[in-house]
Amino acid sequence: MKIGFIGDIVARPGRDMIKAHLKGLREEFGIDFVIANTENASHGFGINTKNAAELFSEGIDVMSGGNHTWDRGDIIECMKTMPILRPYNLPDIVPGRGAIVCEVGGEKLGVINLMGHFTMPMCDNPFLKAKEAVNFVKQEGAKAVFIDFHAESTSEKTALFAMLKGEVSAIIGTHTHIGTDDLTIDKGTLFLCDIGLTGCRDGVIGVDKEAPIKRFLTGLSYPFEIPKQCKKIFQMAVLEIKGGACVDAFKIKIYDQNDRVITKARCE
Repeated sequence: MKIGFIGDIVARPGRDMIKAHLKGLREEFGIDFVIANTENASHGFGINTKNAAELFSEGIDVMSGGNHTWDRGDIIECMKTMPILRPYNLPDIVPGRGAIVCEVGGEKLGVINLMGHFTMPMCDNPFLKAKEAVNFVKQEGAKAVFIDFHAESTSEKTALFAMLKGEVSAIIGTHTHIGTDDLTIDKGTLFLCDIGLTGCRDGVIGVDKEAPIKRFLTGLSYPFEIPKQCKKIFQMAVLEIKGGACVDAFKIKIYDQNDRVITKARCE
């Protein structure tokens, strides 16, 4: 099976890049299933019902979240009818689910959403809960297992990879909005610290630069705004899984409408 993963779709510019490119890329590369982190899809904070339906119609199959999952009040109702995940390591009393098993071309794929500890809202230990989640999806028959680890700290992400290497198909990080250059396959597990945002690329992590700069200069809070016009980027990892192991992968970046950069994963 071929899986595509898109991280941190930020507001309308990110959604516009999905509309412009995803369906064509699915056909071009024979992608069977697409996972996307959409916790910033509605004006940069959370995702609402309208935008969720819009993105599913453009070729996304499962959505994951993180610390902004609850920023839109209608997300709880969305989770009842749509395949939208929240971090698995939130307390059990929290609505929604953090793992799902899907049929992909006659095979079962487990998708897990985790959230890190450093600078993040209160949640359970992601390392202990990761083992629980992996066991859950494997008991449901999934050989292929994908983890979106929504975390600030690269050390947390790297440690999870070290712990689960050879046991899952892929661990890809989200949250920082800054893509990293460490796409690696080791013992059948694909790892990437952060896939990077899809949206505006010429501000600060997808928002207009003025408010972040003022925050850094003064220590005061200024509201983030999404630019009406900006330079954009689309970022997606594409991985091929056989027998539960990742055997090949690459990352594609599309700048604005045409300029592409494709980076192959290093195989250890």
